[in-house]
Amino acid sequence: MKSVSTRGSRSAATGVAPRRGADADGLAWVLAALCVTQITSWGVLYYAFPVLSPLIAADTGWSAPAVTAAFSAGLVVAAVVGIPVGRALDRRCPRGLITGGSVVAAIAVVSLAVSPGLVWFAAGWLVAGVAMAAVLYQPAFAALTRYYGPRHLTAITTLTLVAGLSSTLFAPLTDALAAHLSWRGVYLVLAAILAAVTVPLHAWALSRPWPERPARRRPRDGERTGNAGPPADEEFRAIVRSRPFWLLAAAFTLSAFTMYAFLTHLIPLLVHRGADPTAAAWALGLGGVGQVAGRLGYTALVARTSVRSRIVGTLAASAVITAAVAVVPGPLALLIALAVLAGAVRGIATLLQATAVGDRWGTAFYGSLSGVLAAPIMLAAAVAPWAGAVLATSLGGYPAVFMTLTAVAALAAVLAAGSVPRTPSTPVPDVRLPR
Repeated sequence: MKSVSTRGSRSAATGVAPRRGADADGLAWVLAALCVTQITSWGVLYYAFPVLSPLIAADTGWSAPAVTAAFSAGLVVAAVVGIPVGRALDRRCPRGLITGGSVVAAIAVVSLAVSPGLVWFAAGWLVAGVAMAAVLYQPAFAALTRYYGPRHLTAITTLTLVAGLSSTLFAPLTDALAAHLSWRGVYLVLAAILAAVTVPLHAWALSRPWPERPARRRPRDGERTGNAGPPADEEFRAIVRSRPFWLLAAAFTLSAFTMYAFLTHLIPLLVHRGADPTAAAWALGLGGVGQVAGRLGYTALVARTSVRSRIVGTLAASAVITAAVAVVPGPLALLIALAVLAGAVRGIATLLQATAVGDRWGTAFYGSLSGVLAAPIMLAAAVAPWAGAVLATSLGGYPAVFMTLTAVAALAAVLAAGSVPRTPSTPVPDVRLPR
């Protein structure tokens, strides 16, 4: 693969000049702030739940599927709201949207803590879903893609690399808090952390001027130009209706179902096989170390593979590791090692999703296309925890659940083979990440 330098020239894919000097230093602070807010947002809004859900069910008497369904409903809302959020990010500065999302997120977590009944608890997760659409990866990816221009891939890689530590930090932290507080008290502490960290950092870091929208592909003879108007809308719709786009969406959706079901049911599986809850929580947390390791290796992966082989190989690896977890009874150290490997694959998959639009269609419609692409993925992530609990009951245990997930992951790898358009609508340079 060829490496294309972006120094001193505009990118063919973005039309945005590279940043240097003091501006680059300022962008580094933006990236650092988003790393901290992503760790915190994912830790509180997602990774705390697998640790607390058994305690919630035991304390309240609500069934485990009902508790998980409330959490899943929040992810459904995040998927739906993510589409207009993506379109908004293509048009305006993200500061108000993302900072407001942080405020709503903190309020939602407080509402979970004080919920008097299951209906209130579920409503709290619906509000949290709105906040997730505004504060998790997709808005951060869109902001970095616009701010960094041709260097957005390096910025996104760094963000996901650091944010991969979220489960490593927050799963054990949540478990430690739960040893001294009720689940309600834990959520109140986490809400305070979320508000204190993310609201001021988002308000400060995203106050920079919002760069102009990147250029679209080069127009054909006689075609109108510009970044707005019917031609842009028609180009966007043509991409969304294309076969590669829907195969890509299907592959990522099935993969997300596998990975999120794996993630939320790993602790019950390990407990079923004799691990104590604390050790199981640490196994979940160490999966975050695996995510970091996978993202560290993404540079080498990009340098040595094509867009197609990257996605097919990663999703196939997910199927193999899921099958291994399903059939290997122990010892615990081996199961933890497999959890770390699964985390590595999950980390690579996050980067694949973050760069899928740019790799195939450029960045002119990054926010809008990513919002559409993320919607079914988030729906799968929403359904996966509940579906896993139902499958565990109907199939007689978690090993059978993980074998079912293996088949789903394998199908995702097959569909991914057709997700690369033969002639991209936007010339995309193959930018090699720095070693």
